[in-house]
Amino acid sequence: MTELTEPHDATAQPAPEWPDAAGQDITDPQVAQATARLLDLPGLPAAEHEAVYNKLHDELLAALNNDPTASDPTDSDPAGTDRAGGTA
Repeated sequence: MTELTEPHDATAQPAPEWPDAAGQDITDPQVAQATARLLDLPGLPAAEHEAVYNKLHDELLAALNNDPTASDPTDSDPAGTDRAGGTA
């Protein structure tokens, strides 16, 4: 049972496979900003991952609770001046 007592060889350990977040098509800016924090995870110590996930949870919950009618990021004319009968 020498494998239990010998020091671990770091090169023999498999590297974790992190998901590629760059290819995600996230249209909601709040969600995109919150999930962008996940890109930093591979470089952080495991002890700090919980704080990142807690903040991510809070930001995603806030995004879910936002009123989508309060501000529409796809509406380039919030005053409605380009619509039929508008003042434009």
